[in-house]
Amino acid sequence: MKRKTFIKAISAAPIALTMNPLNSLNSFADTFSSTDKMPVLFLGHGSPMNAIEENDFVRNFRKVGSEIQKPNAILCISAHWYTKGTMVTAKEHPKTIHDFGGFPQALFDVQYPAAGSPELAQQTQQLLGDHIGLDHDWGLDHGTWSVVKHLYPEADVPVIQLSIDYTKPPAYHFELASRLQSLREKGVLIIGSGNIVHNLRMVDWPNMNKEDHGYDWAVEARASVNKHLLDGNFKPLLDYINQGKAYQLAIPTPDHYLPLIYTLGLKGKSENMELFNDKLMAGSLSMTSVKIS
Repeated sequence: MKRKTFIKAISAAPIALTMNPLNSLNSFADTFSSTDKMPVLFLGHGSPMNAIEENDFVRNFRKVGSEIQKPNAILCISAHWYTKGTMVTAKEHPKTIHDFGGFPQALFDVQYPAAGSPELAQQTQQLLGDHIGLDHDWGLDHGTWSVVKHLYPEADVPVIQLSIDYTKPPAYHFELASRLQSLREKGVLIIGSGNIVHNLRMVDWPNMNKEDHGYDWAVEARASVNKHLLDGNFKPLLDYINQGKAYQLAIPTPDHYLPLIYTLGLKGKSENMELFNDKLMAGSLSMTSVKIS
């Protein structure tokens, strides 16, 4: 099926809400073009300026986009949609949200006019449970569009977002993510977007452009998290709050960290994990990104 036909189909496909979620998903996904099982990504999005700058980070985003099969749709868990309760966007035409201040006008001029998918949102809601809400107001925040635009610059892949419930612990998000596994079989690329080390209060502004620059605690936290990731030892990452001072400084609030937990919740036992963009910047931020396939 051609992509334009797919987008038209998902805008019109009826949803039988009384169906078993997996049967309903299979019926809905008959409109999809055939794909292999999609990988899962965690993208360290860093500064919004990465949306318009040319650097190694965005070049690697583009490289990842070129290496994987083009998805039928994208579901993104962004650090910048932090809500009480879990919501999924259900607009046909999500707006580009410029949820930041103090940046050049060129950044505010960026639009990412990807289609949404109310039908995929409903399928996601069914897979996750009745407590998940459908949101018709939120669009695509910069945690989503600033990275997805490098993977798919033509904005020709429908995108929905899943919010992060700030009232829930990491184990909740890990388990919730595991329920989305079947979407990967239907050509849906699931992306977590945040930063593992993210302490804005301690940013070393004079050394913002210094190569791979991190405070000692940031270096320690990055090394520890990376080891747990590559060893497949996720328990300490779920219990990050009790992993010592370096973790406390690296993750003072969980908003940018929890998208990683969603990514880990989707990893299959036999799947490989690859790290890229594994650099620190401005002392207290990391761009480390993860590909699971």
